[in-house]
Amino acid sequence: MSRVVIGVDPHKRSSTIEVIDDGENVLAVGRYGTDRDGYQQMLAAGRAWPDRLWAVEGCQGVGRYLAQRLVADGELVVDVPAKLSARARVFSTGQGRKTDAADAHAVAVVALRTPRLARVRVDDATVALRLLAERRDELGAARTLTVNRLHRLLADMVPGGAKQFLSAQQAKALLTGLEPADGVVAVTRVALVEELVVELEAIDARITTAKRQLDTLVRSTGSGLLRLNGIGPSGAARLLGDIGQIARFPTKGHFASWNGTAPIEASSGDVRRHRLSRAGNRRINRVLHIMAIVQLRHDTPGRRYYDRKRAEGKSPMEAMRAIKRRLSDVVYRQLVQDQRQDQRHEPGGEVTGPGGQAGATTDSSAAGYNPDTGALEKSLPGPATTEATPATPPGTDHTTARTRRPSMATARSRGQAAPA
Repeated sequence: MSRVVIGVDPHKRSSTIEVIDDGENVLAVGRYGTDRDGYQQMLAAGRAWPDRLWAVEGCQGVGRYLAQRLVADGELVVDVPAKLSARARVFSTGQGRKTDAADAHAVAVVALRTPRLARVRVDDATVALRLLAERRDELGAARTLTVNRLHRLLADMVPGGAKQFLSAQQAKALLTGLEPADGVVAVTRVALVEELVVELEAIDARITTAKRQLDTLVRSTGSGLLRLNGIGPSGAARLLGDIGQIARFPTKGHFASWNGTAPIEASSGDVRRHRLSRAGNRRINRVLHIMAIVQLRHDTPGRRYYDRKRAEGKSPMEAMRAIKRRLSDVVYRQLVQDQRQDQRHEPGGEVTGPGGQAGATTDSSAAGYNPDTGALEKSLPGPATTEATPATPPGTDHTTARTRRPSMATARSRGQAAPA
């Protein structure tokens, strides 16, 4: 029997599954609880098929716990993004009705027909980095809220209010310089400000601790992201935590499309144009934006590239989008180098390219620092060829050196095996 796909629509207290074969024929359906007994019943129902693939919707959200339980029990699990399952449900029969059974069917169909879905693996250090990065962001938001409250109170106590970037020590100094307050309203304001100052000091201490933890954990991974201008511990942790394995992205174009720095093509007929992408991982896009801002403040290659784009007639926003697209390639190259370094340290490990095959070197444009101009304007990676481009010697124009891998449709039309 060929492999079956088990689509899972997870919820907090229940999970609905549907088993289909490669012809999308429904073999079994079921609804199970997420407690210990319900999970064991679901696992036993799925193991009735020796060759099986579990497809769980939202393995970075509500489906995380269930997916991790399945992986821990030795099951093969892939992550189906909610956007893909929603599209499959819209184009199915039943007028797009949203039920648990329909969701499970859509998840299974997406897993059956979509190549390169991310495989779920046991939580590793990247998960810890993501948790700490999220904690750091939450502390930053809490600090901003506390400072805003201080500004609101100090505006009624200090002529002209407090400065924009206010620290706990500066707020204390303002209170010290005030005349003794009279009246219940003034006394209440002073008491609230003193309380908020104590909260701000506590938040600052937690932020310092979180930064130290992030720096230690990022350095323990051996990643070279901290050597890049504009990437700190928080940015590196966010990149490593959200990206996970860079092998998910066969080319720098796929990575740029995923993080939203690649423009989207909006052409019609002979008119070819691109527009700003609002899609992609906005947290990674924010890290790249901060990286660009830092590089613009100093004499860096990024600053010189920005000035060159401005001289070509680009607007400030267009030049900023161009430098973010370029920095996306820089980050991609560094992550590929980190992956190659890790594989060298593994016993018997073979140095492979980002897509899993031996190929792209750090000198080629697939991972190079200097992407060609066309790559900066492309919304998505173009058609691939199966020929691997050898490493280019120093001084060679990188616009002629591209390493591409075949797409699924191209491989099938040529009768070749699909890329891993």
